[in-house]
Amino acid sequence: MAASTGLATGYGIGTSPPSAALAFGPTPAAMTRAAGAMTNAKARAAAEDFEAVFLNSMFSQMMTGMEGEGPFGGSQATGVWSSFLTNEYSKAFAKTGGIGLAKSVYDSLMAQQEVRAK
Repeated sequence: MAASTGLATGYGIGTSPPSAALAFGPTPAAMTRAAGAMTNAKARAAAEDFEAVFLNSMFSQMMTGMEGEGPFGGSQATGVWSSFLTNEYSKAFAKTGGIGLAKSVYDSLMAQQEVRAK
């Protein structure tokens, strides 16, 4: 019973163990680093999404004149299937590095963020 109150360890009421500061959460500096990392991750995701939208538009234009064959040939389903396919292609390309547009957008976002911070 005494161990649960802290008396067995020598810490009485009003005192705390040396590591008690860690129990109250991260320090402000750690929170700032975590917020910066979260902002960087959000900016990177936004840059990849932007590149995916660009690539989707490019792939859609590339497939405009193509006629479908097989079970979807010549029907409305061809357009729907084609749009899903180009969307997935664009996401996959952007995620694996794409054409380099995401890096440029990310660098621009980070530069704007640094200017605002000053």
